[in-house]
Order: sequence, then structure tokens, then C-alpha cells
Amino acid sequence: MSPLRYILEKEFKQIFRNPAILKVIFIMPVIQLIMLPMAADYEIKNINIAVIDRDHSAVSNQLVQKITASNYFKLVSYDNDFDAAMESIENDKADLILEIPKNFEVNLYNEKESKLFLAVNAINGVKANLGAAYLTNIVQAYNSDFRIETLTPVRFNEIPIIEISSSNWYNPKMNYKIFMVPGILVLLITIVGMNLSSINIVREKEMGTIEQINVTPIKKAHFILGKLIPFWVIGIVVISVGFLIAWLVYGIIPLGSYFTLYVFAAIYLMVILGIGLLISSYSENQQQAMLVTFFIMMIFVLMGGLYTSIDSMPIWARWFTRLNPISYFIEVMRMVVLKGSRINDIAPQLLIMVIYAIFINTWAVLSYHKRS
Repeated sequence: MSPLRYILEKEFKQIFRNPAILKVIFIMPVIQLIMLPMAADYEIKNINIAVIDRDHSAVSNQLVQKITASNYFKLVSYDNDFDAAMESIENDKADLILEIPKNFEVNLYNEKESKLFLAVNAINGVKANLGAAYLTNIVQAYNSDFRIETLTPVRFNEIPIIEISSSNWYNPKMNYKIFMVPGILVLLITIVGMNLSSINIVREKEMGTIEQINVTPIKKAHFILGKLIPFWVIGIVVISVGFLIAWLVYGIIPLGSYFTLYVFAAIYLMVILGIGLLISSYSENQQQAMLVTFFIMMIFVLMGGLYTSIDSMPIWARWFTRLNPISYFIEVMRMVVLKGSRINDIAPQLLIMVIYAIFINTWAVLSYHKRS
């Protein structure tokens, strides 16, 4: 193992002699882990709504007050002119238009029903769907309260009332940071590990030192391990720093054990670093390696299940995510951090990562040729 020891010594010296790499490894993930979870919020707030009230009754005023009293909507227009409301949508000053028709209160009391018109700016599909859903829930809640207030005692007894109470498991307060921080930590480790390892071997080619290494009696397996182990150690350090930040900044402590997370992270890093070394072996220069890495990372990140539910994807995309290592680690992180899962609970994902690591690193060893 003496050749491997010398390679490791060389790699660690190169890493710690380069201040730029140290900043990328340690400072950037820290800043990103602090900033990104605060910005990546699934909740949609400050939805601008324009109300067209053609009734101007006590009931319509109560409905408008109930809407504006929520934390989701901001009243930007209250008028009778639909064209002016549409103009506010065209100028991006409003996201929704709620039109309350004339005789709204009279129809509710006399005919027991009335209609509302809702127009939604669907340029931002997520904001449109959630905004319409929030407004629909508020109107339904107001409708339920109105019926209970206006029903006579006799009719009230004839209509059964069904009450639903719910409890949120694993994240009782629906704090999105508890949901997002573990996933973002996975992305940061992946980006740092794959980017650095993907330019490792190809940098030796550009510097001309690869020829010196090739003429030595170093085995290909020792060379690949020597390139992989330093970044594997650094990846473990980075994830440890991430856990520390999650605890100090967000108060997130896994319900499961850190040992379970480190076991999976150790295998996961072998996969990610192996992919990076594989890219580096086939690339001719650092620019080519970075472009290929960026292409793969974009697919892995967007189809990893952090921002879009895998169950909502088409069938072909769900099959593709089985080849995406990020999706497995995000799932495991949430299982251990939120549910307290143990090693036996993540055994299927762990087995897949072990197979993935063996396949990728074997490919990386075989793809490296000591002769041009």
C-alpha cells in the first residue's frame, strides 16, 4: 500500500496548497446552507388580489375582510370595474381577481346559493394553483360559517355536521426548513464532490504531470483510490459541518442516529466521487469536464425529488430517478431526520448505493489508461 500512501500524501498537499479549493470546499457550502433554506419556501404569501364588489353588502364586506385578514392575500384593488382589474393583472400588479356579483347577499338569503367569479394569472403556474386553492378554502370556510349562522334551529338539527381534525406526523408545525435543509445539504455535498473530482484527473493532463504518473509502477486501482479518498474525507467533513449548521441555525437534530446518516453518506460519496472521476477520465480538458458535470448535475438536482415530488412525475421519469443517486440520499435524509429511521429501514436504499458504488468505481478504474 506504499504507492497509495504517496498518492494520498500528494493529493492532500495539492488540496491544502490551493486556497481557492479550500474556499469552495468549506466556505461556499456554509453560506449556501444558511441562505438557501431561508429562500426556498414552499408557502406562497403576499398574493396580490383585486376585488370587484358589485354588491357592496354586509356579507360581501365580511367575505373581503376574511380574505384580507389571512396572511396570504394582499388587497391591491377594490373597485367595480372589471377592465381596470384585468389591467392590473396585465401590469403584474395583481395575481387574482375575485368578482362578487350584484345581489350576492340577497341570493344567499333567499335562494341559499350564489356564485363568485375567480380569474387567475397563470403565468406562474405554482402561484396560480396555490393562490386559487387558498382563496377557495377561505370562501368555503366562510360559506360554512354563514350557513351555521343563518340556519334555523329546526333545520340545524336536521343537517349533520361533520368535523375533521388532523395531525401532522414527523413535522407537526409544517416547518418547511425541517423539510428543505436535509435535501439542500445533500445537493451541496453532491455539487462540491462531483465538481472537484470531475476536474481532478483532467487537471493532471493539462499540467502534464499525468505522464509522470503513468510511467511509475502505480496500479490503476491505487491511482483512482488516491484521487477518490481525499475528497471522500473532505465530503465527510463537509457533511459534518452541514449537520452542525443545521443544529445551530435551524435547531434541526435528527430523530434517528447520526451513525445511520454517516454510513449512507460514506457509500453515497463513493458513488458521486466515482462519477466525477469517470467524467474526468474521459474528458480532454477542465472546461469539457465542467460542462459535462453541469449537464449531469442539472438533471440529477431537478429530478432528485427535492423541488418536485417523484410520485407526480411521468412514469418514464420515475424510472429514471431509480438511476439518480441524489433521490436516494434525499429520501434517506428525510427518513432519518424526520422519522427516526434506522439502518434496517434504509436497507433497500443502502443496498442500491453499494451496487452503484461498486459499478461506478470499477468503471472508473477500467476507463483509466496509463497509455495514450
